[in-house]
Amino acid sequence: MEQRIGSSSSKPLEGAGFDPAFIPGLTAPATGREEDAKDTKDAPGTDGDGTVADAATEAAPEAEESEKPGDSPAAEAAEAVEAAEESEDDEPEPAPDGPVFEASDRRAALVADHRGVRLRLDDQECEFRWDEIGAVETETARFGKRYTVTVHTPDRRWYPLEIDADSRRRFAEWDAALDEVLDAYFDDGAEEPADRV
Repeated sequence: MEQRIGSSSSKPLEGAGFDPAFIPGLTAPATGREEDAKDTKDAPGTDGDGTVADAATEAAPEAEESEKPGDSPAAEAAEAVEAAEESEDDEPEPAPDGPVFEASDRRAALVADHRGVRLRLDDQECEFRWDEIGAVETETARFGKRYTVTVHTPDRRWYPLEIDADSRRRFAEWDAALDEVLDAYFDDGAEEPADRV
């Protein structure tokens, strides 16, 4: 007995059991293969069977040569912006001599410096400037070697990040280093004006 796997002649299954957005009576969206076939048949410069006409292939290189990037003012402005962004990326911003806190493990990383707090977990990253932060909270696991840093924003959202330490002794070092950075850069609004009457 022979079985076909991935046969191109079979149509995709339809119905609410396979698509939660299925509505009876409406036609199913075209699959990728059907759309590609329609595009090649209906494309300008092609014959009815989808082959490319010779005149279209000869005219295409001439059209590409006539339209060079940078001919229009908008393209020149876009190139100038890209060049400025590249020069900014190439030249790192000079860091002040203030404290920096860094902690990481195989999956997570945390950096707190003069720019703010940056959290990374696998391929996800987020960055908070100091004016976007309402509070920074640390917590250590009662058992184990997990160090949790939670960034709270003024709009009542929080972003926790757990970092596995190599030993429990690192907790005290990390707390001291993070406190030093927070004391240097974080303004929690606790300071009151001195000339208050």
